[in-house]
Amino acid sequence: MPSREEILELIERAFQELKAEGVNPDILLAGPEFVKVLGETSDVFGLSIYIIKELEYDAVIADSRYLGQVRKASKRISIEPLLVEEEVWEEIKNL
Repeated sequence: MPSREEILELIERAFQELKAEGVNPDILLAGPEFVKVLGETSDVFGLSIYIIKELEYDAVIADSRYLGQVRKASKRISIEPLLVEEEVWEEIKNL
């Protein structure tokens, strides 16, 4: 399972990329599995967090003013590759 710090790093990277594009991310739409791995959800970069069951292991960081209007107003991130990588390392360790 990826650590909370790894997930926060992913969120921060996406947050900074959006800021560099000139938007102000203010919401995090997250799947329940993403939230479960993240753990405590309060005060994640001041983002309002909404749980969307269809996102599963993914999350979308966005500027709510432009969501759906401007392509660069959001970033989708996924922790699923981290889970797969962890499984691969476990299999290698067990060889």
